[in-house]
Amino acid sequence: MTATSTEWPDSPLDAAQVAFEALTGDLDPLTVDCDLVNPDGDLDVPAGVLPLTAVRDWLLEHPRDVQARDAVWAELVRKARLDGPRWVIAAVGMAMPVLRRYTRQLAAGYRGDVDDLEAEILAGFLAALRDRVDLAQPAPYAALCRSGWRAGFTLCRQASEYTTVDDVEHITGPRTPRMPYGHPDVLVNRAVRLGVIDAEDEFPWIEVRLGRKSVETVAAGLGITAAAMRMRLGRIDTRIAEALASGVLTGVASPQAAQDLAAQAARRSSLRAASLPRRIPVRPTTGVGGPGAAAA
Repeated sequence: MTATSTEWPDSPLDAAQVAFEALTGDLDPLTVDCDLVNPDGDLDVPAGVLPLTAVRDWLLEHPRDVQARDAVWAELVRKARLDGPRWVIAAVGMAMPVLRRYTRQLAAGYRGDVDDLEAEILAGFLAALRDRVDLAQPAPYAALCRSGWRAGFTLCRQASEYTTVDDVEHITGPRTPRMPYGHPDVLVNRAVRLGVIDAEDEFPWIEVRLGRKSVETVAAGLGITAAAMRMRLGRIDTRIAEALASGVLTGVASPQAAQDLAAQAARRSSLRAASLPRRIPVRPTTGVGGPGAAAA
């Protein structure tokens, strides 16, 4: 980065724009391999490795090519999650036109600092980019933009609905705390103890379902594919739903129910262990004429 601390913009979006321009400059610009974006060749996207700005210009010139846009953004999201912070900046720069448009629209009725509004829109976009957008679902770019808009809209709504300190004591009626005020982690821990969730699946399930981490990131940490992770989480969701419907998780589990769940967990553990690649032991050699030489 060439900008000094005195030159760095106060506006969050302006700062992101400066960073994006530094990453896509003429010296060593970020590039996208469009052949990876379009492996089957059925999308109308340019071929070969292109600078990121060229990909952005192509998308702006083809706003109706939804399938191509989704394919490009799926690749950008994967890179932002797995290939380091510069791709996070790249994704923000690619979405800059819509982020600025949201700021202009929401600022019309916002009484606070516009920089705060920009920061909130950007934070919503980044949260979705990091964890919340499921690449197995269509329209990842729309989901990213929707998250940024919702964050900005929520800030504007909260700014118009606050209650002054002088008026608090005059509020009548119950003031029930807003959700979430429960402890879903308690149910998850009970599900693990009963065998509804396998112990090795507790952390991944919490990370994705409660922590809203991306499936790709969690799967990469476990050394499995995102597709395998989704299948595993889907089976866990089904078991949790059945356990909730039967009252096992929220009530007292009968000895028979607990025994059945433990047996199912044992079967899953056996199947998972059987699916792991087996290691072939190496027979030690004892020198010339020894067992190793005879085996050879």
